[in-house]
This record gives sequence, structure tokens and C-alpha cells, in this order.
Amino acid sequence: MAGNSQRKGSIKKSGKGNPTAGSGGRVRRGLEGRGPTPKAKDRPYHKAHKMAARAEKEKSTRTRRRTSSDAEWAAGRNSVLELLQGGVPVSAVYVAEGTERDGRMREVFKLAAEQGLTMLEVTRNEMDRMTSGAVHQGLAARLPAYEYAHADDLLERADDHKEPALIVALDSVTDPRNLGAVIRSAAGFGAHGVLIPERRAAGMTASAWKTSAGAAARLPVAQTVNLTRQLKAYQDAGCMVVGLAADGDLSLPELVAPGGLAEGPLVVVVGSEGKGLGRLVAETCDQIVSIPMAGQLESLNAGVAASVALYSISQARLQ
Repeated sequence: MAGNSQRKGSIKKSGKGNPTAGSGGRVRRGLEGRGPTPKAKDRPYHKAHKMAARAEKEKSTRTRRRTSSDAEWAAGRNSVLELLQGGVPVSAVYVAEGTERDGRMREVFKLAAEQGLTMLEVTRNEMDRMTSGAVHQGLAARLPAYEYAHADDLLERADDHKEPALIVALDSVTDPRNLGAVIRSAAGFGAHGVLIPERRAAGMTASAWKTSAGAAARLPVAQTVNLTRQLKAYQDAGCMVVGLAADGDLSLPELVAPGGLAEGPLVVVVGSEGKGLGRLVAETCDQIVSIPMAGQLESLNAGVAASVALYSISQARLQ
């Protein structure tokens, strides 16, 4: 009817006299002041945002480093001289007042000058305190706190070299000289790093540095809070985990046979000097490997066992 008719193209009024939804008027006013819609990755509850946050967290975890809590001290003329000759990083060299200059001292002065190291003279009482009463013979060196790699860095190093991973893990090896010997062998036979527990195990002390003959400066050493958990993480990443023990169900020659496990990504676990592999670590290993020996010798030193296994693996990978 004429009274209710509406001209075509006019805006239909709602009961309250406002433009109806769909005209754009009401919606437009509701959005005023809110700005443009954020990108998906910037919305806290969007899947893209959560994925980006997870990736950032994983990246920060991979690049995280642990440092030893305190600097290390090396005391004695032979110890300091061997550190400088071996290229071990040293922060400063300390000389006690009134110390007699012999041939070793003069060589230390020469090497320290060539390496640009700080030479400091202190009282004997001060040197006694710094070295915790060690027999220092008037000479000591301070090593910086060691920067440990993250366990994932060892796999990334293998990827960078485009090689199947070869990692040495130590289960509660407490002698730093054994740790240094393993690092030296690992560097010499193509391993991509050494993994050690954070607790109840030897760390990168002056003794470990010295025994490694400088190899610790070239090969990363990583620490882990839980060795068993990290071994499982390596397994999840595609590595085969083998432990060395005298009662192994697989011999080393079988491990390195053509087409054997040694050709793929591998983690070699070496047990402690007295007890060998711990129960949980042994149960986590995919295989327990023995090193055949002649005679009645029951077991090898941890450093020697690692060297024998790494040499065999390196030769198998060259073929």
C-alpha cells in the first residue's frame, strides 16, 4: 500500500531507528578505534602464534651454553709450562714475589709474552690462597671458566660436516685425565663431540685440558643434567646408542663390519673407571658392545676403551 511502500534503494530502518546489520553502519562503528586485524602469528591464542613461540623456545635451548661456575687454577712450573706449550686457553699467569728464575720460568715468560698473556706478581700468601694451598713453586696460571656446548650442538656439528653423527658419551667418568684422553681420541678419530653428565663426573679442569693436548679447544664438550634422557633424545633423532662393556652381546668387529651399525649415526657410551655402565644407561643402549682381548685382562681404562672403539669405527667409515 502507498502508506507502507518504500522507495527502491532506500535504507530500511530497524525498530530503534538504526541501520540494520549488513548495511555496514553498525559494524563499522563497532570496529572504530581497534585498528587493523593483527597477523595470525601475533594473536596469542592462534595456532600460528603458538607454533612460532615453540620454535623460538627450541632455538634458544639449542643455542644455550653452560659455563663452569669457577675458573680453574694450574699450579707448579711444569703444569703451567705444559699448558702454555699445549695451547690451552689461559687468562693470566701469576708469579710469587721472590721466586727464583730458572729455565722453566724463563720459558713460561717467553710463551706468555708471545701469547699476549697478562703476567702478575703477587705475594706468596696470596698465591697460596688462590691455589688452595697447592705446591705452586711460585708459579700459577688461571684458566677461564669452560664454556660447554649444548647436547644438540653435537648433532648440528655432524650435519654441518654432512657426516653421520659420531658422539662419545661418558657415564660417570670421574678422572679428568680420562676425560682429556677421550677428548683427544675423539678429535683424532673424527667424532663430533663428547657428552658428559653435569654431576658426579669429571669436568673440564686444568688436568683434563692438559691431557687433551689442546684437543678440547677444537672439539665441543657438552653437559647434560640427565644422561639417560639425553641418550633417548639422540635415539629419537635417529642415532644408534651402543655401550662398551666386557659382557657385551655384540663384539666390536661385528659393530664395524661392512654394512653394520658403525656406518650410521652412532653414540658410543663409555662407563666409569670402576663400575662400568650404570644400570639405567645400559638398559637404554640399543646394543652392548665388547672389545675382544687376549689374556685375563677384564676391562680397559675408559680412555683406552674409547680410543680402541673410535679407531675401529673411523676405519670402518673410511672403507
